[in-house]
Amino acid sequence: MNILIINGPNLNMLGLREPDLYGKKTYKDLEEYIEDIANSENIHIECYQSNHEGYIIDKIQSALNNFDGIVINAGGYTHTSIAILDALKAVNIPTVEVHLTDISEREDYRKKSFISEYATKTYMGMGFEGYKKAILYLINQK
Repeated sequence: MNILIINGPNLNMLGLREPDLYGKKTYKDLEEYIEDIANSENIHIECYQSNHEGYIIDKIQSALNNFDGIVINAGGYTHTSIAILDALKAVNIPTVEVHLTDISEREDYRKKSFISEYATKTYMGMGFEGYKKAILYLINQK
């Protein structure tokens, strides 16, 4: 099984950005955490992070016929990008949405997720554990 993990803007700043909210673990820590899951589940996972909406869309489009599932934390684009939503719909790959924090308990502008309109499942407020749950969910759907 091949799973693509997409992380959006500012996730590369984990550990520095609002550590009281997002914790002190870094993006490298997240990648290592995900790699450990891939090894334990004997699957292939590719992690991708970009601060640029178009690059994220390009990566989603390149997933067609190459990945069995997508886990996406679109960061701030969650609440603004219909284009990312449209890309996910176009490739029609099973997708799970992840957020480190519980966006339903944050600022009003963070409560709307365009990604949720397509994703089959959403995990939020679980920190890194949400990624594990998303990956296992996709594995169990196969």
